[in-house]
Amino acid sequence: MIRQLAVTACLCAGVVIVAPSAQTDLDALMGSVLLKRDDNWKKLQQYVLEERETMEVTALDGRRVYGFRREYQWFPRQGFFIKSPLTSDGVRIAESERLKAESRWLAREQFREKRRAEIAAGKTPADLDNAKTTLTIGPGGVSTDFEAALRDSLEPGFVSAAYFLDFKFEQGQYALVGREKYEGHDVLKVEYYPMKMFTGGRGRPNRQLRERNKEIGQQMNKVSIVTLWVDPQDRQIVKYDFANVDADFFPGQWLMQLEGLNASMEMIQPFPGVWLPRIIRIGFDIAFAGGNVKGNYSSAYYDYRLAEVSQRIR
Repeated sequence: MIRQLAVTACLCAGVVIVAPSAQTDLDALMGSVLLKRDDNWKKLQQYVLEERETMEVTALDGRRVYGFRREYQWFPRQGFFIKSPLTSDGVRIAESERLKAESRWLAREQFREKRRAEIAAGKTPADLDNAKTTLTIGPGGVSTDFEAALRDSLEPGFVSAAYFLDFKFEQGQYALVGREKYEGHDVLKVEYYPMKMFTGGRGRPNRQLRERNKEIGQQMNKVSIVTLWVDPQDRQIVKYDFANVDADFFPGQWLMQLEGLNASMEMIQPFPGVWLPRIIRIGFDIAFAGGNVKGNYSSAYYDYRLAEVSQRIR
């Protein structure tokens, strides 16, 4: 019913009704965009950038109950992008702590690369079966599959973060809304009605938990609408908006209710022909018995520049 209402609303808003041949072309474009998603950031890997990460949670009266502001620098080292902390809430990170954080980050990336190589070679690491499963959003959608986390680990963290909604190709689930300009490029505005974007439960040992996770994933798919802006020439998603229109199916309604969830991502071309993240935003609104709590998170990526051998990393 919700999906029907969403489709009706889109028609009223002017979604372009495409002929079967045009729908086939749109599906082919989206298939190519998602298949070649990794090609873009690999075009150029020797660059440095800054990140500003902020989080703010406010109560019903607007009072700030939690938050932070952190700054980082990303730079290449030994074939990996390192995330180096610079400041936390305006306080500069001590040099010794920064170096420790860089070493931990590099060691973790090297560990992930080793495990990825073992899986690609058909080997099963001794500790893989005992490893903790983590919530990931990868090429197969949102899942708790540990291997998906390993498969995605070669990406720089800021690229993976930008694709935290990493859409799985679904034929016939796209609608062309229109054509727009974005950063001087002709782009297509496409609405995507997912059926398989949210998955889960495969890593749960308990059958009831697996079934419950699967049910929640199916409900999430039914009530989610994603708007994509696609550069057809570069085969690149340059922007997206995600909206969850109804979350009444979530458990624990007696305690709290998720009233709103939204997310967006924007890309920029800091180098010719190379699209990289500019900003990620996530917002939520949760209702408790005592009132609502609102949260806003963002990561902004800026000051992209080519890495030089003589350049001194801060």
